[in-house]
Amino acid sequence: MSIGDRAMTTPTRSALLCAMPAIGHVDPMLVVARELRARGWRVRMLTGARYAERVRAADVEFVALPPEADTLDTVGSSGRNRGIATINAGVEEAFVRPALPAARRLDELLASEPADVVFHDMTFLGVQTLFARPRNERRLTVMCGVGPAGFSSRDCPPYGLGIVPSRSRQWGRIRDAVLNRSARWVLSGAHRALDGMLDELGAPGLDGAFFMDVLDRSDLIAQFTVAEFEYPRSDAPSALRFYGPMSSPAAGSGAAAAAGTDAGSASAAVAGSDAASARTVPAWLQALDEHVPVVHVTQGTVANTDFSELIAPTLEALAHHPVQVVVTAGGRPAADLPPLPHNAVAADYLPYDMLLPRTDVFITNGGYGGLHHAMRYGVPIVVAGDSEDKVETSARVQWSGAGISLGTGRPSAAQVERAVTRILGDPAYAAAARRIGERITAAGGAPALVDDVEAMLGG
Repeated sequence: MSIGDRAMTTPTRSALLCAMPAIGHVDPMLVVARELRARGWRVRMLTGARYAERVRAADVEFVALPPEADTLDTVGSSGRNRGIATINAGVEEAFVRPALPAARRLDELLASEPADVVFHDMTFLGVQTLFARPRNERRLTVMCGVGPAGFSSRDCPPYGLGIVPSRSRQWGRIRDAVLNRSARWVLSGAHRALDGMLDELGAPGLDGAFFMDVLDRSDLIAQFTVAEFEYPRSDAPSALRFYGPMSSPAAGSGAAAAAGTDAGSASAAVAGSDAASARTVPAWLQALDEHVPVVHVTQGTVANTDFSELIAPTLEALAHHPVQVVVTAGGRPAADLPPLPHNAVAADYLPYDMLLPRTDVFITNGGYGGLHHAMRYGVPIVVAGDSEDKVETSARVQWSGAGISLGTGRPSAAQVERAVTRILGDPAYAAAARRIGERITAAGGAPALVDDVEAMLGG
């Protein structure tokens, strides 16, 4: 039944979902949108024009961001910033500057048609316009954690440095207190830009807090992971809940890639592929030797313009090893990939629910969704990411024991070889990935999130 067919009925509740214009933000939010639609909610999504058909295909009403807010997909197109440069110089361009026009559009939408709940991804700062109002004058807000949690804690180093919590609680708190204070100074540009935007909206300022702590303001903080893949915080916000990664029904029934994969993740879908075709086992997959380890490598769907970053060194590293390498170009034609050694196969289309149970090592640049899809199947990870939020996803792979972080986005063949050899020789990595995978399987996902939202609304 289409949106138009449902127009004759009157949904009891309505939701407005706000997503920054990037695939890794839109897709997880669409999983939530589908669950709401299945329960009869009226659902609108505010995001970039590029995603109009994707949103409508989910039977959700699309609302376009104004052009001056529809910029995230093009930020850094001339080169990807890394480390502090991304967080400090990039925050204003990527997230703060679009927030004011996004906030105005959000206000217009709610004025013309109120919503019971506003869901927003963690980087959609336009939602801060709602916090300019007293709690009893605004709608329920739900922050959707489509990436690593970034709010500050006495138990964790500041977000963006890729530093894992210390094993010593006493020493760790001393170290992290120093780092958290230093981060406010080092990232002063990001803090000033955000404070200026909040002031223009009439919303509460940071008042000395870390810039990521604006995420604490929502009534429900829905993190799209499991607690075992996030740093423990004794002072975590009381509104924090873990729901596991948002996976689409198609992903569970054989589609190539799970909804919720993000920029640079292990998305393996190719335009035109569908669940029906995914149920047919490809010939190349049937031909894999079940007695030889399988290593899958991808640079995801965004950071796939320069295969010398990760795919080329992986092919070189494993060319003479007794493994089978499966590689995807992340939506680009397989013909664009570097020359393949005898033990490698490339495919435009990868049915992940068939490939990952056969996979022994997953090599990635650290997309949040792709990491979770691998761990869902208990696959240990080699991660090579140092841009955007990937320093943080990489750190969590290392901290959780589910894999090895190479600490760079351009590893050498020798680095890749050592990491793969280590993981294949040490079952502890696969055991840690399986433990997280079991928790992912048990997580409530979108149904549990919507259950909680409905309970907060009064049943």
